[in-house]
Amino acid sequence: MPPLSISRSAWRYLAVLGGLLLLATAVGFLAGRTFAFAALVLLVLLVMQLRNLVRMQAWLSSRATTRPPDMAGPWGEVIAVVSRIYRRKVFHKRRVLVLLREFRRMTSAMPDGAILLGPNREILWFNRTAGRWLDLKRKVDYGLRIDNLVRNPEFVEYLERPAALAPPRIHFAQQSDRWLSFRLVTANTTGQQLLLVRDVTSEARLESMRRDFVANASHELRSPLTVVTGYLETLEQDPALDEGLRPPLQEMRRQAERMAAIVRDLLELSRLDALEEAVDGEPIDIHAMAALLRKDVLARPRHPRVQLHMETTAQLKGDEPEVHSALSNLIDNAAKYTSPEGQIDVRWWLNDAGEACFSVRDTGIGIPAEHLPRLTERFYRVDAGRARSTGGSGLGLAIVKHVLQHHGAHLDIDSMPGKGSTFTCRFPAHRVLPGAHEANIHPGRADAAAS
Repeated sequence: MPPLSISRSAWRYLAVLGGLLLLATAVGFLAGRTFAFAALVLLVLLVMQLRNLVRMQAWLSSRATTRPPDMAGPWGEVIAVVSRIYRRKVFHKRRVLVLLREFRRMTSAMPDGAILLGPNREILWFNRTAGRWLDLKRKVDYGLRIDNLVRNPEFVEYLERPAALAPPRIHFAQQSDRWLSFRLVTANTTGQQLLLVRDVTSEARLESMRRDFVANASHELRSPLTVVTGYLETLEQDPALDEGLRPPLQEMRRQAERMAAIVRDLLELSRLDALEEAVDGEPIDIHAMAALLRKDVLARPRHPRVQLHMETTAQLKGDEPEVHSALSNLIDNAAKYTSPEGQIDVRWWLNDAGEACFSVRDTGIGIPAEHLPRLTERFYRVDAGRARSTGGSGLGLAIVKHVLQHHGAHLDIDSMPGKGSTFTCRFPAHRVLPGAHEANIHPGRADAAAS
């Protein structure tokens, strides 16, 4: 810290005071009353300083309406410094008030809602849009906890775990029948939170219309496809059929079966879309499920090698048909895009965080990095021509994504063109259950047992 510096005027003021004191001492010495004259001068100087102090105190108390006093020496400099600080403070205060008014005007005109919450979720401020959507009243609701005013279980759960849950889309039937999406932003320094509210009613209704259309169209397509497939099988088995017509009929039947598979996947996605709550389920033996899926792959005419690496006997708590559908899609995709000379490694283990992980690694063609973020979209294809040749519907990974969302899990994808792909399902620790019995298989012997 640099040392304090004394101005020239202060030195001059001290020099004048010292000169007066020396003069009084000299006069008192000549008069034979040195201490009396010195004490008198000091008393006068003290009275002057007290008078200046009282004037300054009176000005500070009413500086907004009175002009600063005219004082010489250090007192004048103090008055000047205080005046500059006060003028600067008034300037910044006015500027902040102007910005605050502009902020309030802008937030009032915002199409989205905004709510400022304190460290204990008490409402500090909200704009008109948020008040209208959530039925909040100005001044009356200030200082009250928002979870005591907005009574919705999904909303309260999101406030409890904002980082662990995705921003929810909640239906408020009592507040003008709206669908609202929330996003909570926390300030690490003050603990205050900004809750952003967006009206997604149009998107929710369009999504509902899309789901209904897909479900109805899929149901309507299933019956005629079944009839077409049945007639094609009958014609194909007719001994009087011209041999030249047999290949076209086989191709027609293959395409009809492919369409039927797409319809089944669409119906499955519609069913998964209709499930809004997380599933609870029962214990699932992943060992047995992986073995059955491996047998399905090995039953194909041309198939790659499949190795199982069961590194834990833990079971998974969930919906068995859904989990079977997700894992089957992952292994089926790996088998489709891996040559018979390649290999598929299926692994089941617990990571350091206690999560249950199921991965499928293949040595297939791989996927370019730019396609990875969109792989779980419906009907998204990296190579449409190759997908048609393999008979895929383009919905398998979308089903996997929905199943994992219902189980609070997520999918990691790692791939490189020409070096294969790895799809890893990570299930949360609370879904991990201890194995019903300890299998005498460790990772080293799992491969041999699965071969």
